[in-house]
Amino acid sequence: MTSVPGSGPEGIPTVAPTRSDPAMAAGAEILGGPAGSHSAGGGLWTPLRIIVIVGSAVFWLGFLRTYPCISNGWLDPDRYEALCYSDIPVLYSLRGLADGMVPYLEWPTSGHPLEYPVLIGGLLWVLAAVTRLLTGGAPDATVFYVVNAIALFAFFLTALVATALTVRGRVWDGLMLAAAPAMLLASLVNWDWPAVALTALFLLAWSRRHPAWAGIALGLAVAAKFYPLLLLGPLFLLCLRGWRLRDFAITLAATIAAWLAVNVPVMVKGFDGWSYFFTFSAERGQDFGSLWLALQTAGFGVSAEVLNNVATAAFLILCAALGALILLAPRRPRIAQVSFLVVAAFLVTNKVYSPQFVLWLLPLAILARPRWRDVIWWQLAEAVYFVSVWWYLVGLSGENKGLPEQWYAAAIMVHIGATVLFAGLVVRDIVWPSHDPVRSDGVPEHSDDPGGGVLDGVPDWGRPPTPADPVAAVPAAGSVAKP
Repeated sequence: MTSVPGSGPEGIPTVAPTRSDPAMAAGAEILGGPAGSHSAGGGLWTPLRIIVIVGSAVFWLGFLRTYPCISNGWLDPDRYEALCYSDIPVLYSLRGLADGMVPYLEWPTSGHPLEYPVLIGGLLWVLAAVTRLLTGGAPDATVFYVVNAIALFAFFLTALVATALTVRGRVWDGLMLAAAPAMLLASLVNWDWPAVALTALFLLAWSRRHPAWAGIALGLAVAAKFYPLLLLGPLFLLCLRGWRLRDFAITLAATIAAWLAVNVPVMVKGFDGWSYFFTFSAERGQDFGSLWLALQTAGFGVSAEVLNNVATAAFLILCAALGALILLAPRRPRIAQVSFLVVAAFLVTNKVYSPQFVLWLLPLAILARPRWRDVIWWQLAEAVYFVSVWWYLVGLSGENKGLPEQWYAAAIMVHIGATVLFAGLVVRDIVWPSHDPVRSDGVPEHSDDPGGGVLDGVPDWGRPPTPADPVAAVPAAGSVAKP
């Protein structure tokens, strides 16, 4: 058993990372060794409170890290040299927010509509109004940046708590998100935390057997960014294996209803502005961080005329492989595993892989494979790319310095390669479940999919598991699954 006596909800023991994770166990020797079998649980310093405190400290440390840009107004190329660039103050002026324009309905004549989904546009409109209230109506990019930082912090905390609570008894896994280098570096580059938080709420609601609430959270997440929509495909196949298609139908209906409720009013009043996000995404070429840009640098580029088709075909091939894995794996995969894999497939084949996109993967990766060693080396690779992209942009600013193009292409391959390697570990866990840290953590309730909600413990393809299963057999559906 790798848990400590302090039990979590419903009597499930809390997994102690210093006993279940080899890397943490080795590191704990410096501080006196792993948690003892009689360590006390509860008290003021609960795991969740510690995680929230650590996450808050790291988030605001990341905010202080951008002080060089705050002090000089995000001047070019200083904002790249100091690694503190952010889209927030830049688009504040370029998209008319500083002038009080309503996203999608108004935009500067010299520019174009806001290139983000509706929920982000609505959030920016509210935050711009708060900024005007604080400044007496005067536009101020710095105040807007600070107001956005506070709002994004709230979304980050939501994602952090939801991730920590999704798998009962494994709340300490949330510490990997709280202390992640990517969270420190990329949280304030763009508006990614709303979609990440809503996606985390989707997984939490699903794990608690609330498919309707899960669908509402997912629909709102898709209204903030496109990528959460990808989670529906793997979820359908999991529900097919578990004979839970009714629950999937409820989630799908709630997702569509929530997305329409947010989008239809804007579609009716300003269709051109609303649809710009889709046309912009379709028409943009290969961009920073993408595999296609690295291949072009190496002399193997894909022409702009066929790039959309090639990128789409590559993604669909990976989706087909993932579908086959879900249907043919010896045991039904966990929802977190396949959610990570489908988003990773999208990013490594996408036309752009911006440095902040790693935030999309971070909670999913932690839930898919909660091992400190693997998360750390993957995060370090992303940190290498984060530094490289900004120093490469220094050279594009016209200065006779900056990271050479070839080195930048190498950095792209580092962060894509690290994502692929992490995905490979998740695939191995699916094919050989005994390698899965969650299914082999010593907690009997975790032997199937503790974050799987209605899928947890139900028969696979209508058949209960056999004693020959490489992981401890799951009890009969009636003794675990709730109606």
